[in-house]
Order: sequence, then C-alpha cells, then structure tokens
Amino acid sequence: MNLFMMNCELLATCSALGYLEGDTYHKEPDCLESVKDLIRYLRHEDETQDVRQQLGAAQILQSDLLPILTQHSQDKPLFDAVIRLMVNLTQPALLCFGSVPKEPSFRHHFLQVLAYLQAYKEAFASEKAFGILSETLYELLQLGWEERQEEDNLLIERILLLVRNILHVPANLDQEKRIDDDASVHDQLLWAIHLSGLDNLLLFLASSPAEQQWSLHVLEIISLMFRDQNPEQLAGVGQGRVAQERSTDVAELEVLRQREMAEKKTRALQRSNRHSRFGGSYIVQGLKSIGERDLVFHKGLHNLRNYSSDFGKQPRRVPKRRQAAQELSIQRRSALNVRLFLRDFCSEFLENCYNRLMGSVKDSLLREKAQQHDETYYMWALAFFMAFNRAASFRPGLVSETLSVRTFHFIEQNLTNYYEMMLTDRKEAASWARRMHLSLKAYQELLATVNEMDISPDEAVRESSRIIKNNIFYVMEYRELFLALFRKFDERVQPRSFLRDLVETTHLFLKMLERFCRSRGNLVVQNKRKKRKKKKKALGQPVASGNTPYSPEELEAVWPSLAEQLQCCVQDPGLNLDSMVPFDAASEVPVEEQRAEAMVRIQDCLLAGQALQALTLLRSAREVWPEGDVFGSQDISPEEDIQLLKQILSAPLPRQQGTEERGAEEEEEEEEEEEELQAVQVSEKEFNFLDYLKRFASSTVVRAYVLLLRSYQQNSVHTNHCIVKMLHRLAHDLKMEALLFQLSLFCLFNRLLSDPTAEAYKELVTFAKYILGKFFALAAVNQKAFVELLFWKNTAVVREMTEGYGSMDGGSSNRKPPMWSPEEEAQLQELYLAYKDVEGQDVVDTILAHLNTAARTRKQVIHHLVRLGLADSVKDFQRKGTHIVLWTEDQELELQRIFEEFQDSDDVLGHIMKNITAKRSRARIVDKLLALGLVAERRELYKKRRKKLAPSSLTNEEESLKDFCQEDLEEDENLPEEESEEDKEKEEGSEAEQDPQGSSTLSTENLGQSLHQEGFSAPLLWLQSCLIRAADDREEDGCSQAIPLVPLTEENEEAMESKEFQQLLRKLGVRPPASEQETFWRIPAKLSPTQLRRIAASLSQPEEEEERQPGPDPKDPGEQSPKEEHQKDHRAQALRALALARKKKASLVATGEEGTAGGKEQLKVAPKKRQLLDSDEEQEEDEGRSKAPEQGAPGIQKRKRFQIEDEDEDD
Repeated sequence: MNLFMMNCELLATCSALGYLEGDTYHKEPDCLESVKDLIRYLRHEDETQDVRQQLGAAQILQSDLLPILTQHSQDKPLFDAVIRLMVNLTQPALLCFGSVPKEPSFRHHFLQVLAYLQAYKEAFASEKAFGILSETLYELLQLGWEERQEEDNLLIERILLLVRNILHVPANLDQEKRIDDDASVHDQLLWAIHLSGLDNLLLFLASSPAEQQWSLHVLEIISLMFRDQNPEQLAGVGQGRVAQERSTDVAELEVLRQREMAEKKTRALQRSNRHSRFGGSYIVQGLKSIGERDLVFHKGLHNLRNYSSDFGKQPRRVPKRRQAAQELSIQRRSALNVRLFLRDFCSEFLENCYNRLMGSVKDSLLREKAQQHDETYYMWALAFFMAFNRAASFRPGLVSETLSVRTFHFIEQNLTNYYEMMLTDRKEAASWARRMHLSLKAYQELLATVNEMDISPDEAVRESSRIIKNNIFYVMEYRELFLALFRKFDERVQPRSFLRDLVETTHLFLKMLERFCRSRGNLVVQNKRKKRKKKKKALGQPVASGNTPYSPEELEAVWPSLAEQLQCCVQDPGLNLDSMVPFDAASEVPVEEQRAEAMVRIQDCLLAGQALQALTLLRSAREVWPEGDVFGSQDISPEEDIQLLKQILSAPLPRQQGTEERGAEEEEEEEEEEEELQAVQVSEKEFNFLDYLKRFASSTVVRAYVLLLRSYQQNSVHTNHCIVKMLHRLAHDLKMEALLFQLSLFCLFNRLLSDPTAEAYKELVTFAKYILGKFFALAAVNQKAFVELLFWKNTAVVREMTEGYGSMDGGSSNRKPPMWSPEEEAQLQELYLAYKDVEGQDVVDTILAHLNTAARTRKQVIHHLVRLGLADSVKDFQRKGTHIVLWTEDQELELQRIFEEFQDSDDVLGHIMKNITAKRSRARIVDKLLALGLVAERRELYKKRRKKLAPSSLTNEEESLKDFCQEDLEEDENLPEEESEEDKEKEEGSEAEQDPQGSSTLSTENLGQSLHQEGFSAPLLWLQSCLIRAADDREEDGCSQAIPLVPLTEENEEAMESKEFQQLLRKLGVRPPASEQETFWRIPAKLSPTQLRRIAASLSQPEEEEERQPGPDPKDPGEQSPKEEHQKDHRAQALRALALARKKKASLVATGEEGTAGGKEQLKVAPKKRQLLDSDEEQEEDEGRSKAPEQGAPGIQKRKRFQIEDEDEDD
C-alpha cells in the first residue's frame, strides 16, 4: 500500500508515537493517547480491514511498537496499551475476514493482511522481545491469587494471546525456501522462546493447579509450537541413527538409483545415429487413425511403445469444485538445536503436565467453558504426545488420563459429529474434514497405544489393554466407524493424507480385532438394529383385541399394583376433576364422537401405571358424557369406579388414528413422526470376523484403496503394506478376487510391473501377479469377464461372474423378472377368462394357484394382464376392503333409517350390514350408532338369543342328560378363579360375531343342516371325526396343542375353501390361519375333550338323530308346536353327546338312581350352562322360568358360561 494514500489522521497519529534514533526510541508526550487512538481506529475499520493494512504498510509494529515494548516496559500504562494494540494487529486473518474470501477483491485484501502478519512474525523472532514478555509474565505469576488484581489477569491473558497470534501466522514457503535441518522463521521464533525462558513458564502454567484457568491458552500455544513436527522423529533426536532409519534411507536411495539408471537406458535407446527427419514412417496395423485407414507413425520404432492417442491433446480442465483437496499440513525437520529443545520440552511436559492439563481441558470442554472447536487442540495434543511417548520410552502411566474407554467414546462422538456436519454443511465441508482428520489421528494413536500395551512385560498393563479392547470391540459404533468413513470419502474435501491415515487405522483395528478373536475363541458383541415400529392402522380401523401387546395374564399381573394406587386415590376429596380434559377441543371431530378416544386414553394411562390420571380422566369423562352411563353413573361408588377401571383395562378397545379431515394438517408433521417410527433394538450376538470383513467388500471401499495405491511411489512401505493386506483379505480370505477385476486397477498393475524400480515393491508385484492370474483363469471360462473390467462390481455381480449369470435371479429382488413365453401368456389368458367372473374369490390368487410356470408374484401377473389388454388398470385388482372412513350426512340419515326399521329384530347389526349402501366394518357401524345416540351401549346391538324351554316341559327321556350336565358343571367349578374371571371379562367385551358355543347351538345346527343340503355331508363327517380324534388324543396325552385340519381329499379341500363351511368353523371355535406362515385351520389348544365332543355332537346328521330318537310322544305329532319339535331335536343332540362321552369316560357313568335324585337341581342348571347371558333382563327372565316349577328346590346362584373365542392363540 502506498504511504501517500494513507489516511491523514492515521498518519498524524502514527507520527505522534515517537521516533527511533539509532537503537534508541524516543517516545512523544502524547504516545499513550496515540496508541489508544490507534486501538479506536482499528475498532471502527471497514470490511476490507483498511486501517490494519495501512498500519502494516507503515510497519508501525516493527518501527514503533516493538521498540516501545522493549525500551519502555517500565511505563505500565503505556506497556498495557501497546500489548492491547499488538494483540489486535496480530490476530489471524481468518478472524478478521471470517473465512477465506472467494471474491477476488476481498481475497486480495486477505492475502495482503496475511503478508503483513508474516512480516510481524519475522520481526518478533528476537530474544529481546520475548525476554520482556517472559519477565513481565514471571512477575505477574509471582503474585498470589489474593494479591493479583483484575488488570493483572487481563495482562497475563493478553501476553498469552500475543504469543498465540505470533505462532499462529503460517509460514511463507515461497519466500523462505528453507530446506530440512535449516532454521526457518518459525524455528527462530521457537529458539527465541527457549532463550527467553518462556517455555518454562508455559510448563509451570500447565502443571500448576492454581493456574487452571489458562489451560486452553497453554494447550493452544503448545500445539502451535509443534505444528510442523513429527512426534516419532522428534523422539529419536540425539540418540544416533537407528538401524531401521538407516535401512529406510538406503532403500530410498536404491529406488532413486534404479529409476535414474532406467531413465539413462531409455535415453540411450532413443538416441539415433541418423537425423530424426530420416527416421522413416510406419503403418501400424490394427490401430485405426481418425478415418478408416491404419495409423501412420512418423517417428522411430523405439518411440512406438510410448505412443498414445492422447499425445498432443490439450489436457482436460478440471473444475475447481471437482479438484482434489490440497494438503495443508506440511511436516519438516527443524534445525537440530530446535529439535533437541522440543524433545526435552515434550519429555518434561509428559512427566509433569500432561495428565493434569488434559484432564483440566476435557473438563472445560464437557462443561462448555471453552470456545467453539477448542476440542481440536485437545485431540491434537492427545495424538502428538501419546505418539511421542510410544516412540521414546513407552510408559503408559504418563498418558493414563487419556488412556480409557471414555476417551475412545469422546473421540468417536466428535468424529461422528464432524462426519455428519461434513455431509450436511457443504460450504464448510473442508473445515469439517480437517477437524475429522484430527479426530481420526487421535483415534489411531489410541489404538496404537493399546496395541503397544499388549506386548508390555507388565502383566497389569496387558490386563488393562485386554479390558479396553473388550469394551471397544463389544460396542457396535466402534466397528461401524471405518465403514462409514470409507463409504463417504470425498477426495474433493478430504486430502490424500486423511485417506492414508484411514487406511492405516483400519489395518491396525482389523489386526487387533483378528488377534483378539483368535485368543478368545468366541467373542460376543453388541448388535443394534433400527426397528421400524408397526405403523398405525388405517384411519378408523379398529385394532383387534388379539393383537394387543398385553396378554390377559400380563394384565392380571399389572392390576394388583394399580388397585393399590386406586384404593389410595379413590377416597381423596381434593381430586381435581378439571385437571384433565377428556376430549380434544381443537379437533374437528365433534366432542360427542370422542368418547371412544377417551376410553382408549384411560386404558393407556392404566397400562402406563398412571392410576391417578386414569381415575381423574374417568371422572372427567363421566361429567362430559353422562348419557348412557358409559363411564358409570353419577352416583357410582368408589369401589364400582375401581371395577369399571379394571374392565376398561382388559377390554379390547378399538383404536383409531383420526379422520381424514386432519390429514392435511398432519402432513407437516410426517417428517417428525418418521423419526419416531425408528427405534433401536439392542441385542447381543456371537462375532464372526469373516462376516465383519464382508462389510468391506464393496466398490466404494475398494475404490478408496485403489485411489491411494495410485501414489504407491510416494507412499511409505507401511502404507503400501496396509493397502495390499486389505485387498488380499478381500481377494483371498473372502474368495472375491473378481471384486478387483477393474480396468483402472489393471492399468495401475501394468504401470507397476513395468516400473524399473519394481523390485522395491515386491509385495505389490506379487499381489498384482496373483490377481492377474485369477482373472485370466476366469476369462478362459467366462468370456464376458473382459467386459466386466469396465465396471466396479458388488458382491452379487462377483458371484454371477464366478458361478454363472442368472444364479442370483432367485434371491435378488433387483433383478428383472423372467420373460413371458407365448405358452405362458396363453395359459394366463385362459385362466383369467375362466375365473374372472367367479364370485367369492380373488381372480389373481386363483391364477397364481393354477399357473404352471416359473414363480411369479401377484404384481407381475397383474401388470402382464394389463399389458395384454385383458384389464384396463392395475386398480381393477385391488383387494377388497373397507377404506371409507368419513360419514357423510346422507350416510348418517341412511344408517338412522335402517336402524329404526330393524331395531325390533333379533339381529339389528346384521340387518344394517346387509342393507347399508357404503359397506363398513361392524366396529365402525357400532361406533357411529353410539355417537349418534341411537343406542346407549354395545350390548343393545348383540344378536338376541332364543330362550330355553322351561324345565317342566322336558320329558323323562332327559333324565340321563342331567347327570352329564351336573358332572360338567362340577368340573368347570374346579377351574381356577382367575381363569373364570378372564372368561367373564372376555364374554362381556365380545361383539356379536364372537358367538359362544353354548348359545349358538341352534345357529350351528342350522348351518350344519344347510351344509348337508348343499352336499357337504362327507366333509362334515370328516370334521366330526377330526374333533373326536383330537378329544381322544388330548385325554390320552394329558396335554393339548393346536391341531391343524389338513384336508387330504379334493372334496374336503373344496369344503375348506367354502365361505359357509368357514363360517361354521368359526362358530365352532376352529381358528383360521394366524399369519402367512400358517396354511391350515387349527383346533385351538384351549378346547377341552368334553367341549370337543359336544361340538362334534352338534354336527350330527338329521338321519342319525332320528335313529337315536326314542319312541313317539303320547301327544299327537300333528298337534306339536314348532317350539316343541325344536326342543326334541335339541334333546336328541344332547343324548348323542352323552353316548359319545360315556364310551370314552367310563368313570363318569352314574347310576340311574343318582341321576334321578339330583334330577331337579341338574335340570335347573342345564339351560343356564348352555346360554351366554347378554343382559340382566334375560337373566331375570331365565331365573323366573326356572323357579316356576320347582319352588322348594334351592337355587344355584353360580352360573358358568362357555364361549369359543375366535381370537388367535399363541401356540
């Protein structure tokens, strides 16, 4: 910057500072005020940092500020102001501009400020300036904490910041042009720090507990001091050249010598005796030129091998956004005296400061006392000093603070965070990549230190290493870390050094893991799997009670603790009913229709153990919806409240997701809900090293290794070994040589084999020959292998290349389906035309069952039917279901009209289901009837049962039946009380479709007769024999399990597919297939042998019943009412069941006298046992009818109910 362009006020201020005469600086009287004015000017500079640039161009720091600092340090106010100004002037350019500007003009200003900073750094490289700083700092540190003022602490911090700023200035390599072992500006600065004694003050600050507040400043200064150093080389300084270093240098010199000799030989071959114009022209056969003719080569034959079609072409320009990332950190060897000083500093720092300083810094990081990204200094120090300790004299106690599983977790957590930020924050991806590289170096050094502990002579150290490895290898995140880094490696933002460290760290981790697995035999590790929770049911679709996550036994176990809480809460007079609102006021669903949701909320509170909330919600719901006493009456007692909550807990309530009207509002929350859908399921499994190694068998991982292998000449021997070892694991251990069959890798092998220094890379050459041999062996069998060279491959393609194409068609879902042959299309068309009009079955399922071709999916068949023109759209084959959720006003009026028309019929709900226009499920219709207030409770919609005849109308032929009924009742009364209570709750909560066996005998009989008339007599006999055989087996074995009904004849198979026959099976209690894994209907395990024989008796044919019918009744048959005829049929069935039972259970046979003695009482019990009481009115009516003929007989108060559930059992 031209001084003549300098601001006049700024120039006048600088002139008022003073002047330098020889080596003496004479300050002006207004020197202090001028320094403060400069600080004020810097505070108000513009975005181009104009004031900073003008001061740098005027060299104010070199000509004025440094002389004032060194010669007028006794003037404390002036000294403090100068330190403040120097800290401001030397702050990094990145802090001034925020980041490296991309605009050319601002980038120019940035580079100008950076040049001035480099001039400041060179001016500070003197012992005198750092001597004054160290003396001042020493005097301030001598003061105790009670004597130290706030200004003293500020001055200490400013001195440390000034040293930090000077060390932070990057070196100007183009200007310095220093070689190794030469003293650069940074080395001169370090030597000045050493001569001034500032390094000892830094060690004191790092080791003193009283100066803990400066821990981060000290760590930052130390990290900048060792910025260009290699810890392993630094540890070997002054000990002479070890044999390994000498052998490495000899090998490098031998490679250079061989390469030089090869170049001399090539130049000698290219030298010709004749002039180049007389070299001749040649035609290269088989190599076409631009046209159709062969290529004409105008140079000597010795140049032909170097010919390339790209010769003379302009190189393709790579856009800046696609260029590879540049290396920012450059390591060099400093002057010997500087390295000796740094080595002694490291040794003393490890001895006295490392553990305390690292603990203090980590505490500040965890408590968020530090600034943003200060954890990078922590990770750098961890990697550097642990490597120095490992290379110098390995002593684990010196680094014990950072040698723990918690440190592994801290590094892994930060590494994962940087990895995720690099993927999301694309603008600052390079910065996040550099931080990730520091974390990876720290992780690598931790692994190397633990590996070094394995070979320690101390048994305690080896045991500590084993414990650390056991914890690391157990946790899944540590194993998956390297795979994630390889898959997301991006050479545009991550430099080649990051890839090198990643490859070496992965090699070390795999070697340690493999050795640990061999020593342990079997290793159990943690396995985490993201489990997607089951999505909610379709809108308005009820959740079946059989699919609830709690079984009745679990609910019974939960209830005692809830009952205790409720007993304490129910008497609380201060229970606030308004504390919980039972409805959603913001919902578009009317409050009257939210009763079911309130019931579900009460049940959820009980399941969560929140008894007080459940009780409060119940009472609040009772106030909101008093009609029908759904939540109990207003004068209900506390004990009845508890019983009602118990019923709600075990009730199979329909759960609904909401209405479609809320769908538009919920679309905005779908992304948040998707995050909640994923839950991590943690389990343990036995670790298999080869299975873990297979995770690396992917093209992304191989690509990264090949990218690093391209620079094999610049790589170290260890790096090349790590690359070859991993590729050898994939090719040899996993038998996936074809994974490396790629043209770019083969070109690299060709360059390696033709390299004159190939002898120095024996391991690489051996591996290249092995892979090439495998490829040519495969190419002799599979000619397509040459084409496969053009593509990167995954494991599926590798398997097809080696085992044959098409071998993965059966198990790979991403393969194209096989083509349809003309014969298959003709068969498909014939089956579709034959079954498209058949009602009651799905045409696509029928086609799949009869299609005699290769395995086809439903989707493939549907799409091909559309392609052939047999169907108009894929939507024509959608499975039938009730997808209607919203009720329109017309539909509500229609439902109300149908209900009023059939409300006096026996089956109100059945008539509504038949006559309603928009077909819906039973649960939806019941919910709507409750919401409209047409019924008060679900029980009013149950199918009305036919009443049994009075016991007085029974004939004497049923005397033998009484004993059988009494025996069954005694058996049932011996059941556990809990079991009977569960049956009672199930009966109260069941809907009309779950007909109990006892009360559905007549409907079962009608179904059986209709099936007899339709020609299903043989299947009914087969079903009857299966039931009797199952009862016999359960009596003999003493245990029961679900028995499948396997139809072996075509007639029985057709019957099992009939809807009427399936309806009969459901009424009998036979369970349908529970899932896709089951094919056949099953006899449930809960049915006892007695119940099975009773069910079998109900399937008897009318002819058999007539044969077993006794003689004619004295009454004229013509005068018998239909009710008496039905009672006679029912009596015949009971007699046949008695005969079957007595054949198998001889011990249950009772004498005639005993049956006569207890006859009246048994007659009174029998009708109650065979009937499921749906309401109190029916109970009172039955009791009245049973008491009429027998006034003196004692009444049996206990009633047993039998019900065959349709719910699925857990076999």
